[in-house]
Amino acid sequence: MVAGSPGRLRLAELLAPLSYVTDLGMGEPYGQALRSTLLSVRLGELLGLPAGDLADCYYTTLLRHIGCTATAHEESVYLVPDEIAIRARMSTTDFARPREALALTRQMLAQVPASARPKLLMHMVPTEWGRAVERSLCEVAAATARRLGLGSGVERGLYDVRERWDGKGQPGGLRGAAITVSARVAQACGQLASLSSAVGAEAACAALLARAGGWLDPNVAGPLAEYGSALLAEIDALDLLEAVPTAEPGLARVVAEAEVDTVARAFADVVDLKTPWTHGHSAAVADIAERAAASCSLSAGEQTVVRRAGLLHDLGRVGVPNSIWEKPGPLSTTDWERVWLHPYHSERILSRCPALASTARIAGMHHERQDGSGYHRQAAGSAIPVAARVLAAADVYQAMTQDRPYRAAWRGEQAAAELQRMGTAGQLDPEAVRAVCAAAGAASSPRTTAWPAGLSDREVEVLRLVANGLSNRAIGATLHISPRTAEHHIQNMYSKIGFSTRAAAALFAMQHGLIRPDA
Repeated sequence: MVAGSPGRLRLAELLAPLSYVTDLGMGEPYGQALRSTLLSVRLGELLGLPAGDLADCYYTTLLRHIGCTATAHEESVYLVPDEIAIRARMSTTDFARPREALALTRQMLAQVPASARPKLLMHMVPTEWGRAVERSLCEVAAATARRLGLGSGVERGLYDVRERWDGKGQPGGLRGAAITVSARVAQACGQLASLSSAVGAEAACAALLARAGGWLDPNVAGPLAEYGSALLAEIDALDLLEAVPTAEPGLARVVAEAEVDTVARAFADVVDLKTPWTHGHSAAVADIAERAAASCSLSAGEQTVVRRAGLLHDLGRVGVPNSIWEKPGPLSTTDWERVWLHPYHSERILSRCPALASTARIAGMHHERQDGSGYHRQAAGSAIPVAARVLAAADVYQAMTQDRPYRAAWRGEQAAAELQRMGTAGQLDPEAVRAVCAAAGAASSPRTTAWPAGLSDREVEVLRLVANGLSNRAIGATLHISPRTAEHHIQNMYSKIGFSTRAAAALFAMQHGLIRPDA
């Protein structure tokens, strides 16, 4: 991604609507990240920030919560079942203020049965577990910025965005001006946007002033509190999806047509990070669906649409709590109501992005069935485009060949047989089934290159197990080595890939195609 080059697609025009994914994951209304971003630009101008810092503030604020899927699994298991319901409140709670921390804790305790409350309280106190959660969010966000080519300033801003002015934040305990200015601006603007939605602009500005010198930089929070109400009134009168790309400071960053896939793949991996059972799912679906589309004689343009729809079909998954995706038994009617909406959200997000609008309908129909038994439209027969039929079959096949909380992964031949049964029964299109089975069964080329980052064979095995959330003891048992030896391999692996958390390791594995043993 480079600056300038008029006539090419602006990166901000891609990222602005895709920021809705982070709104979903944080339990915020659509557009909250966009509101925060416009606040950051207006505030940066008031502060007289240099052009480079202003651009870093823009992208750091826009992607402030891009790591939100990194810890969804841990939050759902150890804190509350519906991690999304609590996140907006949690992100604006000042844990250094006992009254605020206690109010949040009471709200969370009310969401869990009495038997789970000791576990929740144990994980609410400052521990290495909590610090690892914070590092995960920061590492994944910074790594995603790197993949998007946003530069070291945005990477650093996203890594620092959970620090505090008083030095009591994470992951590095940085204090004062040691925290990059883009992170300080993003913190304050994000809080003002979220708090104003909850308690109104006036009370939100008062909260910023109360946090100045503690959580927030007083030189940032003070001016924002002073002008915040007026800025919010101005911003809330705008069409956010038009205003945010227009407001990008400096020379606009642009992407070539081929780089759209880079952006799509980065978001696909962030989405698949949400649960250990979906790592690499979207990229694999995209690969199978694209090859199947070619054998169905779809045009090159249609194949591109299918590939990108495959990468982005599950964006809406981020808005469904992990307790539903990771449920080991049957889903309730209420659970299904939320699951049925995820393709709708995927379609809605993509439809607002001009460069990806052609994928919206196809992605939104990946759970439709030929007999009308699918969702969210309950479309049937000829109402489902061929591209969507191919994507649906590829999604089913890939899901069956991955572990799920309620069953082990099926072998390829088992999945193919089930896919063929669904074709015969009228649920899936038989031609799409044939094409997907052929594409999925194509022999992969033998690996001839070295592992990335200089990883050894054993370290790649360990990386896969860490990504799946196994403990040192469980990794040792799986590999028939002692926990101490497993720990040695884990630390070597982390050192080589440049991360220190399960989530970031999983993201690295997805990016480099290392999730499956046959990679």
